[in-house]
Amino acid sequence: MPNYLEELKLGLKLLKLEWQEDLAQYKKKFLNTTVADKKKEGITWHPILLKKTKIGMGERLIVEVERTDTQYPSAFSSGKSVSFFSTQEGFHGSEFRVNGVVNQAKRDSLIVTLQADEVPDWMDSGRLGVDLLFDEASYREMEAALKKVISSEVPRLTELREIAYGEKSPKFKDINQVQLEGLNFSQNLACQKIESAQDFAIVHGPPGTGKTTTLIAAIQQAVALNQRILVTAPSNAAVDLLVEKLVDRGIQTLRLGHPARVEEKILNQTLDAKIAFHDSYRDLKKLRKETESYLRLAKQYKRNFGPEERAQRKLMYQEVSRIREAAEHLEDYIRTDIYQRTQVFASTLVGSSSHHLKGIVFDVVFIDEAAQGLEAATWIPILKAKKVVFAGDHCQLPPTIKSYDAAKQGLSTTLFEKIIRRQPQTAQMLQVQYRMPEAIMGFSNQHFYDGKLEAAPNTQFHAFSPEEAVLEWIDTAGSGYTDQQEAESLSTFNPEEARFACTYLNDTVKRIGFGLFKEKGWSIGLIAPYSAQVRRLRHLIFETYEFPNLKAFADLITIDTVDGFQGQERDLMLISLTRSNEKGEIGFLADERRMNVAITRAKRKLILIGDSSTLAQNPFFDELIRYVETSGSYRSVWEFL
Repeated sequence: MPNYLEELKLGLKLLKLEWQEDLAQYKKKFLNTTVADKKKEGITWHPILLKKTKIGMGERLIVEVERTDTQYPSAFSSGKSVSFFSTQEGFHGSEFRVNGVVNQAKRDSLIVTLQADEVPDWMDSGRLGVDLLFDEASYREMEAALKKVISSEVPRLTELREIAYGEKSPKFKDINQVQLEGLNFSQNLACQKIESAQDFAIVHGPPGTGKTTTLIAAIQQAVALNQRILVTAPSNAAVDLLVEKLVDRGIQTLRLGHPARVEEKILNQTLDAKIAFHDSYRDLKKLRKETESYLRLAKQYKRNFGPEERAQRKLMYQEVSRIREAAEHLEDYIRTDIYQRTQVFASTLVGSSSHHLKGIVFDVVFIDEAAQGLEAATWIPILKAKKVVFAGDHCQLPPTIKSYDAAKQGLSTTLFEKIIRRQPQTAQMLQVQYRMPEAIMGFSNQHFYDGKLEAAPNTQFHAFSPEEAVLEWIDTAGSGYTDQQEAESLSTFNPEEARFACTYLNDTVKRIGFGLFKEKGWSIGLIAPYSAQVRRLRHLIFETYEFPNLKAFADLITIDTVDGFQGQERDLMLISLTRSNEKGEIGFLADERRMNVAITRAKRKLILIGDSSTLAQNPFFDELIRYVETSGSYRSVWEFL
């Protein structure tokens, strides 16, 4: 058996290991635990208030709920399955549960599509809660896809598999090298690479280099060539961003699966919405009403009726069957008509297994954020592809893996990484970044991108003022700020550093000008690598009156972990590195790719707060601190105490 098939079989084994670990962690958090314990884990909200109910697209019932207790973490996110319950006396058991899918998740509110025709009475009776359910379906789809790849006898899939694993060379064709308007030289090279590739093309997009802009331009090119296109990404949010951009360009896009946002721009692209807007939908609705009407009449007949009534009821049921068949034919026609008008289909990686795409083969499958997708999930859309285009950055966050053993044995290595390593000729790196000044970009450029990145001219003006430094490291060494472990979550926090971070942020914004921030809508981000430190920072700014000026800016401030900021930017970014101890333990701060994300989010100013005596024992942080010192941006906390 070829080595690459052994590698794929190992991948299948590791996927099962991850599945088991994920389920075990879920059960540990969920089974035989109290509501209070589940709240601490972030997998239950209780109590919640039912704020709104409405009928959405496709006659679906949508509810909005809000939690009153916001001190706990939240594992809820768009696309996740949930279950509502009540702790009111007399409302227990499965008949007092109703499931749904999250459309939108915020810190203290959820918008959910209910899997029910009406809101159950008990949801209004008080003491309402919501649980996060385990997502087994995604694992089943990933397992099925890997098995198909391993045993494939489909010629094109076999060929793509062999190229991906370095057994065969990828092919390219000669093209007319057109310079697309609005793109820089490396973005144009990426679009040319995509057009000339016959198997795989990779757009390597470091932070701020316009990866999405490049991808949209390449999709437009493929649309102009009348190619059948599927656009995918690991998360709902990434897919929706692409859909939004495509719709802005006037491209007929069909968003399959559960929409992560409830913005009209996205909702109007869903299959439910397009069916509802179709010219023949009124006829379909009429047929459905007729069906309901005949069924109501048929059910009026009791058991003890004569032959005449029996014949009448039989006729009615026959009419119901006839109308239902007509409705099915009409629905098939509407769906086919929508598909024929669609230029781009869009879904998540797992969502591309949808029955709506059954039997469709795509000329090009675009996979965005490909360096964050598990290999097994990435193969799902490739099963339908003649050619595949990846976009992402393997120097930023990898996929989240629950099983330490599976990650250690290679599950966290994505197909994107494997191809860029084995077939480097398929890749084009975007080299001009538009987000941050050179001083902020410089360290990442040296450490991750071989010095190939250049800051676009516009970034010279990305500063709050000529006097305001764009980069600072405030060293807390010797201050006595010490990290601690939160008893309940075992997450790390550093109370003194958190308070200093808030004080320093307040002073910085005051110096630049609170009025200017408000007037220009400048955004502020606080990153902490640990959820306990995030909670501490949120508490200080949003829930106390220690920093009233910052509290008044709540709509401009986002406080989150590194993962929460992937793909985002803020004008002012402050990072509380948290770790400070005599042993030099820095935990997962040693994950360089995570730190690359953290230090490349800032547009105008980056402030790092951390203990050099703890952090510099790690070569990465030692190099980073030296870089900051060289640029004259290093300061000691003692200057401010």
